[in-house]
Amino acid sequence: MPHIGSPPQWPRDRLSVDPQALFVYGSLQFPEVLFTLIDRVPDQQPAAAEGWRVAALPNEVYPGLVPGETTARGYLLTRLTPEEWRLMDAFENPLYELTRVELTGGTHGWAYACTPEEVEPKDWSTDDFEAQHLPAYVERCAAWRRRYEAQEQVS
Repeated sequence: MPHIGSPPQWPRDRLSVDPQALFVYGSLQFPEVLFTLIDRVPDQQPAAAEGWRVAALPNEVYPGLVPGETTARGYLLTRLTPEEWRLMDAFENPLYELTRVELTGGTHGWAYACTPEEVEPKDWSTDDFEAQHLPAYVERCAAWRRRYEAQEQVS
Protein backbone atom coordinates (compact mmCIF):
# COMPACT_ATOMS: atom_id res chain seq x y z
CA MET A 1 0.00 0.00 0.00
CA PRO A 2 2.42 2.71 0.99
CA HIS A 3 4.89 4.35 -1.27
CA ILE A 4 7.55 4.21 1.40
CA GLY A 5 10.52 5.17 -0.74
CA SER A 6 9.99 8.91 -0.60
CA PRO A 7 7.41 11.49 0.40
CA PRO A 8 4.60 12.04 -2.07
CA GLN A 9 5.24 13.93 -5.28
CA TRP A 10 1.93 13.06 -6.98
CA PRO A 11 -1.28 15.09 -7.01
CA ARG A 12 -3.27 14.95 -3.78
CA ASP A 13 -6.75 14.92 -5.31
CA ARG A 14 -7.97 11.46 -4.35
CA LEU A 15 -9.71 12.90 -1.30
CA SER A 16 -12.09 14.99 -3.37
CA VAL A 17 -14.64 12.18 -2.89
CA ASP A 18 -15.13 13.28 0.74
CA PRO A 19 -14.66 9.82 2.25
CA GLN A 20 -16.35 8.88 5.50
CA ALA A 21 -14.72 5.62 6.65
CA LEU A 22 -11.65 3.74 5.46
CA PHE A 23 -11.72 -0.02 4.87
CA VAL A 24 -8.24 -1.39 5.64
CA TYR A 25 -7.26 -4.90 4.62
CA GLY A 26 -3.46 -5.01 4.73
CA SER A 27 -0.70 -3.39 6.76
CA LEU A 28 -3.07 -0.70 8.08
CA GLN A 29 -4.88 -3.39 10.08
CA PHE A 30 -1.97 -3.40 12.51
CA PRO A 31 -2.18 -0.95 15.43
CA GLU A 32 1.59 -0.45 15.37
CA VAL A 33 1.44 0.81 11.79
CA LEU A 34 -1.52 3.12 12.42
CA PHE A 35 0.07 4.59 15.54
CA THR A 36 3.33 5.19 13.68
CA LEU A 37 1.52 7.01 10.89
CA ILE A 38 -1.14 9.06 12.72
CA ASP A 39 -0.16 8.86 16.40
CA ARG A 40 -3.26 6.90 17.38
CA VAL A 41 -5.38 3.89 16.56
CA PRO A 42 -8.74 5.16 15.27
CA ASP A 43 -12.12 3.68 16.09
CA GLN A 44 -12.50 0.49 14.12
CA GLN A 45 -14.74 -2.48 13.63
CA PRO A 46 -14.25 -5.77 11.78
CA ALA A 47 -15.50 -5.53 8.22
CA ALA A 48 -15.63 -7.66 5.09
CA ALA A 49 -16.10 -6.91 1.40
CA GLU A 50 -17.57 -9.68 -0.74
CA GLY A 51 -16.31 -9.81 -4.30
CA TRP A 52 -12.86 -8.52 -3.39
CA ARG A 53 -9.51 -10.24 -2.86
CA VAL A 54 -6.48 -9.20 -0.81
CA ALA A 55 -3.69 -10.04 -3.23
CA ALA A 56 0.06 -10.14 -2.86
CA LEU A 57 1.91 -7.48 -4.84
CA PRO A 58 5.10 -8.28 -6.74
CA ASN A 59 8.21 -7.38 -4.71
CA GLU A 60 6.22 -5.77 -1.87
CA VAL A 61 5.34 -6.84 1.68
CA TYR A 62 1.95 -5.06 1.59
CA PRO A 63 -1.07 -6.16 -0.48
CA GLY A 64 -3.48 -4.79 -3.03
CA LEU A 65 -7.26 -5.00 -3.02
CA VAL A 66 -8.68 -6.26 -6.31
CA PRO A 67 -12.02 -7.59 -7.50
CA GLY A 68 -12.19 -11.33 -6.87
CA GLU A 69 -14.43 -14.22 -6.03
CA THR A 70 -13.58 -14.18 -2.35
CA THR A 71 -14.30 -11.96 0.64
CA ALA A 72 -11.67 -9.47 1.75
CA ARG A 73 -11.54 -9.15 5.53
CA GLY A 74 -10.22 -6.20 7.46
CA TYR A 75 -11.41 -3.26 9.52
CA LEU A 76 -13.45 -0.16 8.95
CA LEU A 77 -11.66 2.86 10.42
CA THR A 78 -13.98 5.67 11.44
CA ARG A 79 -13.64 9.16 12.83
CA LEU A 80 -10.47 9.96 10.92
CA THR A 81 -9.74 13.67 10.95
CA PRO A 82 -9.18 15.56 7.68
CA GLU A 83 -5.46 15.76 8.50
CA GLU A 84 -5.31 12.00 9.15
CA TRP A 85 -7.03 11.39 5.80
CA ARG A 86 -4.47 13.63 4.06
CA LEU A 87 -1.62 11.79 5.73
CA MET A 88 -3.06 8.36 4.88
CA ASP A 89 -3.62 9.44 1.29
CA ALA A 90 -0.05 10.71 1.01
CA PHE A 91 1.17 7.43 2.49
CA GLU A 92 -0.60 5.27 -0.07
CA ASN A 93 1.17 4.31 -3.27
CA PRO A 94 -0.10 6.14 -6.37
CA LEU A 95 -0.94 2.78 -7.98
CA TYR A 96 -4.04 2.71 -5.76
CA GLU A 97 -7.36 4.37 -6.46
CA LEU A 98 -9.61 5.44 -3.62
CA THR A 99 -12.65 3.26 -4.30
CA ARG A 100 -16.05 2.98 -2.63
CA VAL A 101 -16.46 -0.61 -1.43
CA GLU A 102 -19.73 -2.20 -0.35
CA LEU A 103 -19.29 -4.10 2.90
CA THR A 104 -21.28 -6.96 4.34
CA GLY A 105 -24.09 -5.80 6.55
CA GLY A 106 -25.17 -3.10 4.11
CA THR A 107 -22.52 -0.52 4.94
CA HIS A 108 -19.73 0.85 2.78
CA GLY A 109 -16.28 2.28 3.16
CA TRP A 110 -13.53 3.70 1.02
CA ALA A 111 -10.54 1.50 0.23
CA TYR A 112 -7.30 1.89 -1.65
CA ALA A 113 -7.75 -0.65 -4.46
CA CYS A 114 -5.64 -1.49 -7.48
CA THR A 115 -6.14 -3.22 -10.81
CA PRO A 116 -5.86 -7.01 -11.09
CA GLU A 117 -2.97 -6.68 -13.56
CA GLU A 118 -0.76 -5.26 -10.80
CA VAL A 119 -1.05 -8.21 -8.40
CA GLU A 120 0.20 -11.76 -8.01
CA PRO A 121 -2.14 -14.74 -8.25
CA LYS A 122 -1.58 -15.61 -4.58
CA ASP A 123 -3.37 -14.00 -1.65
CA TRP A 124 -1.58 -11.85 0.93
CA SER A 125 -1.30 -13.25 4.44
CA THR A 126 -1.64 -11.14 7.60
CA ASP A 127 0.01 -13.95 9.58
CA ASP A 128 3.05 -14.06 7.27
CA PHE A 129 3.31 -10.26 7.27
CA GLU A 130 3.18 -10.11 11.06
CA ALA A 131 5.71 -12.92 11.52
CA GLN A 132 8.19 -11.86 8.84
CA HIS A 133 7.85 -8.14 8.15
CA LEU A 134 5.97 -6.12 10.76
CA PRO A 135 8.85 -4.71 12.88
CA ALA A 136 10.89 -3.64 9.84
CA TYR A 137 7.78 -2.28 8.16
CA VAL A 138 6.94 -0.13 11.20
CA GLU A 139 10.49 1.27 11.05
CA ARG A 140 10.02 2.06 7.33
CA CYS A 141 6.73 3.80 8.14
CA ALA A 142 8.41 5.87 10.84
CA ALA A 143 11.13 6.95 8.40
CA TRP A 144 8.47 7.84 5.82
CA ARG A 145 6.58 9.90 8.41
CA ARG A 146 9.71 11.86 9.32
CA ARG A 147 10.34 12.64 5.63
CA TYR A 148 6.68 13.59 5.14
CA GLU A 149 6.70 15.98 8.11
CA ALA A 150 9.96 17.55 6.99
CA GLN A 151 8.51 18.14 3.53
CA GLU A 152 5.32 19.61 5.01
CA GLN A 153 7.38 22.09 7.04
CA VAL A 154 9.04 23.43 3.89
CA SER A 155 5.77 23.61 1.94
